[in-house]
Amino acid sequence: MSRKLPNLLFDFGGVIINIDYQHTLDAMRRLHRHGSTIEFTQAAQSELFDLMETGRLTPQEFREGLRTTYELDATDEQLDAAWNALLLDVPAERLALIAELRAQGHETALLSNTNQIHIEEINRVLHRQYGFEQGIADCLDRVFYSQQVGLRKPGEEIFRHALREMNWKAEETLFIEDSFQHIETARRLGLHTLFLAPPLTLTDALPAALRAFPDREYSAAPPLS
Repeated sequence: MSRKLPNLLFDFGGVIINIDYQHTLDAMRRLHRHGSTIEFTQAAQSELFDLMETGRLTPQEFREGLRTTYELDATDEQLDAAWNALLLDVPAERLALIAELRAQGHETALLSNTNQIHIEEINRVLHRQYGFEQGIADCLDRVFYSQQVGLRKPGEEIFRHALREMNWKAEETLFIEDSFQHIETARRLGLHTLFLAPPLTLTDALPAALRAFPDREYSAAPPLS
C-alpha cells in the first residue's frame, strides 16, 4: 500500500505572492499629517488591523479607523492604494509548482491572515495576469481567509478549523509559512513545517521539504549567491 502524500497548507503573502510591508509603511507615512508611520509589520500590528483581518470591521470602518488613529489625510482611494502597496507579484513558477503537486495527488489549502481590501486587489491581479475567476482558489482545493473565518494566526483555533474542514490529520500535513510565530503554533499542534525564511522561495525549498517528509521540521539553506 502506498504512503499517503502529505497535505499542503500554504500561507499566502511571502509564500505564494511576494509582499513588502515597507511599501505600505512608506505610502501611509506620506499620507500622515506629520510624516509618522503606522503600527503594522509582519511580526506585530495594532488592534485595528486585527479587527479588519477577522471581519469585525467593514472596509469603510477600517478606512475611518486609519484616518482617526493615525491622523491620515486621504481619500478612500488613496488609503486603499497605500494599503495595497505591499502586494507585489505572483510568480508563475509558484503556481506551476502547486499545479504539479496537485496533479501528483497532494491535497492543498491556503491559510491566510488577510482582509477584504487585499483579497479584492489580489483577485484583480490574478484575473488580469492569469485569467483566474475565483482568485487563488482557482489553483487550490480550499481557501481559508481570516477575514471570512473570523480567526487569525498565530491562534491555534484557525489551524484546527482548517484541519477539521479538510478532514486532515496534523501529522500528515506540511505547513509552509514565512512568519515564525505562525510556524511555532503549527508545530505545537503537530503539523510538519517549512519555514520559508527570506531569501528562500517556494520553488527553492518545497520540493526538498517534500523529499525529506516526514521530518517534523524542515529547515532549508538559502541558495548560494
